[in-house]
Amino acid sequence: MGLLYHPEPGEIVMCHYEDVVISPEMRKARPVVIVGPRLRRRGRLATIIPLSTTAPQMIENYHCRIELSEALPPPFDNIAMWAKCDMITTVSLDRLDRFKGSRTSGGAARKWLTGRVSSEQLQDIRTAMLFGLGLDSLTNRV
Repeated sequence: MGLLYHPEPGEIVMCHYEDVVISPEMRKARPVVIVGPRLRRRGRLATIIPLSTTAPQMIENYHCRIELSEALPPPFDNIAMWAKCDMITTVSLDRLDRFKGSRTSGGAARKWLTGRVSSEQLQDIRTAMLFGLGLDSLTNRV
């Protein structure tokens, strides 16, 4: 169904990439962090960075390790995650959703959850994005 609201920068939600992709594009549902604000006249689009629980084989400047203060629901419940900042994507909110949590007591309503990175982690992710875009001259890192 997709999100009915525009998530804030730093919010972690699920992205369903699998609808129409061509290899080596991202192919499966995975957590993503929102990195851009809602733009005027572009309200149904969000700019995202995918997250992985697996460390890259070779760590580059466009990879960013983060530690969440609170784990996401399984199977993404590792506190340590890697932002793949070379895979910046702008997607429709229809591809995004919250994480499916447990049901409330009595089995009635389901809880829907999101995660969040700290403002410092969001800044680190945005810096790594510049490396992923070849704009490392705009950073303080070399």
